[in-house]
Amino acid sequence: MRIAPQTLSLRDALIAIAITAVWGSNFVVIHVGLEQLPPLLFAALRFTFALIPAVLFIKRPAVPWRNLAAYGVFVGAGQFGLLYTAMSGYITPGLASLVVQTQVFFTILLAGVLNGERLRVFQVIALLLALAGILIILRHTDATTTALGLALVLAAAAGWAASNMVVRATPGVDMLGFVVWASFFSAVPLFAMSYLFEGWPAISTGLANATAATWGAVAWQSTGNTLFGYAAWSALLARYPVATIAPMTLLVPIFGMGASALALGEPLHDWKLVAACFVMSGLALNVLWPRLRKVLAG
Repeated sequence: MRIAPQTLSLRDALIAIAITAVWGSNFVVIHVGLEQLPPLLFAALRFTFALIPAVLFIKRPAVPWRNLAAYGVFVGAGQFGLLYTAMSGYITPGLASLVVQTQVFFTILLAGVLNGERLRVFQVIALLLALAGILIILRHTDATTTALGLALVLAAAAGWAASNMVVRATPGVDMLGFVVWASFFSAVPLFAMSYLFEGWPAISTGLANATAATWGAVAWQSTGNTLFGYAAWSALLARYPVATIAPMTLLVPIFGMGASALALGEPLHDWKLVAACFVMSGLALNVLWPRLRKVLAG
């Protein structure tokens, strides 16, 4: 039996950093797409092009259709439908990239409710740290960061957490194939919701006004963020323990807030940095404490 290495090689560390850079800077790409497309339509197009043409070349994973459907709905209508709606004028991309990482804590809470997993002391402390950061953001809501936007991103994080629970109920699945085939169950409800809530005039206007940058944002969402990100991340998880790979996700909000500041001029006010420190501290404690405890125990 091959023993998985505990430390990332230089090549794989660079790949992990590239993935988190793609996932973090993706919030700027979302902003670009939303300049022309209604949010639900944008999300529907993202999953359509993640499905086609990849579904013609990637075999359907041997999992129940209900798992694919549940994952597709939670990720599509739940995570990205709500996230894109929030980012269409209700919250800044940098803060969205930070707040959506609370999916970690929603996942822990859902595991407790659905699987009877008990909260550990360090998880409670981590949750309280993240909650303090969220309350700081709520205290400083304004025209660019609204309470509604914050609530929508938190709901998106809950949708992400629900999709995590579906993945946990489908162990050993090929995530690239899983994501591609589940995209059908994301795209169809999102198109229906776009037609019902955004209306055909907004859809047709958005498509008519879409620029090369708009379609580039759609393509990047489908290929760079979804297909490359999941394929490369799954490959790393196949070679290393989860405890070695998981801490790299802490870079996502750093890249997200940094990219938004550099590309869009989003101001990094003191309160944003303090809120980020609280949320990131909670995330870091949750991810790193089990490993650190083993080291301290000798």
